[in-house]
Amino acid sequence: MGKAELVLFVAEKAGLSKADATRALDAVLEGITEGLKNEGKVALVGFGTFSAKERAAREGINPLTKEAIKIPAKTVASFKAGSKLKDAIN
Repeated sequence: MGKAELVLFVAEKAGLSKADATRALDAVLEGITEGLKNEGKVALVGFGTFSAKERAAREGINPLTKEAIKIPAKTVASFKAGSKLKDAIN
C-alpha cells in the first residue's frame, strides 16, 4: 500500500475528504519525524515503537573495486512492532 492508497483508506474510515486525510497523514508523519529528532523515540501502544539508533562507523568493501572503504557513523530510524500489530498480521 502506497501513500495515496493509505490516504484513501483514512478518508473512507474517518469520513474525511481526501484533502483532509492527506493533511492528517502528513501531520502524523511529521510528528513521528519530530519525535525521533527531538526525543529519539515515538511509542504508539499496541502498534509499535519508532526509535532512532546510532550506527557506528565501520570498514566496508567496495564491491566493484574490492577496495576497503570507511563507512561513517550515522543515525538510522528503527521500528519494532507492538503486540496488537503482530497478532493482526499473523
